[in-house]
Amino acid sequence: MKVIHTITDLEELLQQHRQEGKTIGFVPTMGALHQGHITLVKRCVEENDICVVSIFVNPTQFNNREDLRLYPRTPEKDYELLESTGADIVFVPSEEEIYPAPDTRVFDFGLLDKVMEGAYRPGHFNGVAQVVSKLFAFVKPHKAYFGEKDFQQLAIVREMVKQQELPVEIIGVPIVREPSGLALSSRNQRLSEEQREHAAEIYRIMQESTLLAGEQSPDQIVRFVTGSVNNVPGLRVEYFGIVDGDSLQPVSSWQDSGNIVGAIAVYCGDVRLIDNIRYR
Repeated sequence: MKVIHTITDLEELLQQHRQEGKTIGFVPTMGALHQGHITLVKRCVEENDICVVSIFVNPTQFNNREDLRLYPRTPEKDYELLESTGADIVFVPSEEEIYPAPDTRVFDFGLLDKVMEGAYRPGHFNGVAQVVSKLFAFVKPHKAYFGEKDFQQLAIVREMVKQQELPVEIIGVPIVREPSGLALSSRNQRLSEEQREHAAEIYRIMQESTLLAGEQSPDQIVRFVTGSVNNVPGLRVEYFGIVDGDSLQPVSSWQDSGNIVGAIAVYCGDVRLIDNIRYR
């Protein structure tokens, strides 16, 4: 496994592999890797000749500077994990390497980035699009892998690829959970044991809500989930919405779409957690 820090070295190495006719898969990450990331990497290794993983904590997608400062960074542990998965190349650039000058591009995703995460984290998805488009330009992957926990991000990346007509297949990989049901996240490292127990209630309550969906409307389910999670000690719902899985717009009836997802953001103490569940 090679660890590379510059765009020039990365592009030279990948050009050699392309000339040999090898397929290139890519997993962009911000490090602090867990089994959710490793699932993405293993899938990438299985489906491509060369697996590239990037580790870069992208400042342009943080609208909260304190969240950026506190974001966990564990490079040596990350390298060990990636070595064990069979990853071929780890790209670990500096901020100056990715942004030699400020990126002033503004993307237009219509209504996709105006709801849920986009409503509460203004500029977040523009920052995601900036860095992912840059990474795609450097790596030029045939396939790229993203976790479905970041459901809205996956939709944004797919839209960006479509708009820019990029020759990359975007593959969503199902959420990986702890035995308790808590969705794996790098931010879980900041939770105490008691907080982890409370946070596990988020998914349990959403699961319970899927059983009620036949009898209650989406609006009633939204009220049930929001109220139930807020009743758990230390949890505070920022939003919970039931949306069309393609447009990300709220649905008022279960007949509005054949692809309906519930998406939630919850503060557990000062740690912000997101999750989602499919209704149909």
